[in-house]
Amino acid sequence: MTAVTSVQQNLLRERVGEAEWQVRVDLAAAYRLIARNGWDDGIFTHNSSRVPGHNNQFLINAFGLMFHEITASNLVKVDLDGNIVDGDRDNDIIDAGYVIHSAVHQARDDVRAVMHTHTTAGMAVSAQTGGLLPITQKAMRFYDRLAYHDYEGIADNLDERQRLVTDLGSRRSMILSNHGLLTTGCSVAEAFSELRYLEHACQAQIAAQAGGGELVVPPPEVCEHAARQFDLSGANQSASEVSFAAMKRMLDTEDPSYAT
Repeated sequence: MTAVTSVQQNLLRERVGEAEWQVRVDLAAAYRLIARNGWDDGIFTHNSSRVPGHNNQFLINAFGLMFHEITASNLVKVDLDGNIVDGDRDNDIIDAGYVIHSAVHQARDDVRAVMHTHTTAGMAVSAQTGGLLPITQKAMRFYDRLAYHDYEGIADNLDERQRLVTDLGSRRSMILSNHGLLTTGCSVAEAFSELRYLEHACQAQIAAQAGGGELVVPPPEVCEHAARQFDLSGANQSASEVSFAAMKRMLDTEDPSYAT
């Protein structure tokens, strides 16, 4: 895998234009934040964002890089057929990443970014028959708004794409049973916000269950009321963008190399 020099970075930024460069920076920041929170899985799992002005292309990580190594420049641009259309042709992308992300980007014009993780809490909840329970405020964000997709094995079969997007429907987030979490958004910031809330909700559920006490589940009308509150305020795009901008400022202080 070839390293990107500063000269190549500048040439890339000039070639792709400012709109794509900013998406690259945001997506690289999401990778770094996932690593910083311990939600990564070595060189596995993947996140993507559609290329501005090119609905049939998306950016994704090069297979073999740890999430803390991802930068705006070393993201790989591929088309919906899996062809690398810009970047180092020596790079490769993980098959399951292509299958999952191409499926969503092809089916959902409203989706600009897709996140996927294999966290311990996410996998644990994905293995429970009840799925995500409405037992915390963060879980309420997903009340009756969360999709589920049955496990079919490692997601490297193109035939699975239609079943995956059928199960996702018009929802923004999904639990892949016996597998992990998947979230979407109309921006990288929104997809990351969905992931952060869903991951925290899964962590809280596993912790509550481990406590051994009887779980308190609010009445359905209360759960729906809270979900609508998130729909109207905390889960909207503006709040996601403000939160994500704050997290990028934190990265800028700690290690701004993601934006190179």
